[in-house]
Amino acid sequence: MGLYLFFIFVTIIIIMSLRSLFLPHKIKGKAVSFENFLMLGCIYANVMIGFGLFYLLLELNGMTVLLDTGERLSGHFYHKFEASFYFSAMTLFSVGYGDVVPIGIGRMIAIVEALIGYTIPAAFVARAVRDLEH
Repeated sequence: MGLYLFFIFVTIIIIMSLRSLFLPHKIKGKAVSFENFLMLGCIYANVMIGFGLFYLLLELNGMTVLLDTGERLSGHFYHKFEASFYFSAMTLFSVGYGDVVPIGIGRMIAIVEALIGYTIPAAFVARAVRDLEH
């Protein structure tokens, strides 16, 4: 039960972070500013950490969602932590080296994360253009 509540909590945080891209207010009058850059960095960090937590929590609860160089994640907590957040970053930024790969439900989670990773820059540019017009 606690796992599901934590998933819901993390999902809400991710959604609220992404929602800030679509709010009608300006952060600064300029399209390119340090504040806008920081906002974009915070959005990416929230999404990366949130999905990293999804992978990590599933692994810690005995579900295999990631393979590291073809092997199930094993060993200490730190190895699972590192692999989960590394995979999350590589998926979000669409690099995907292939050393850590998703399996099972991890594939569906990775698809959602990759989709979000592709749409964040487009939404950011669209927002900057919209803000310049108003």
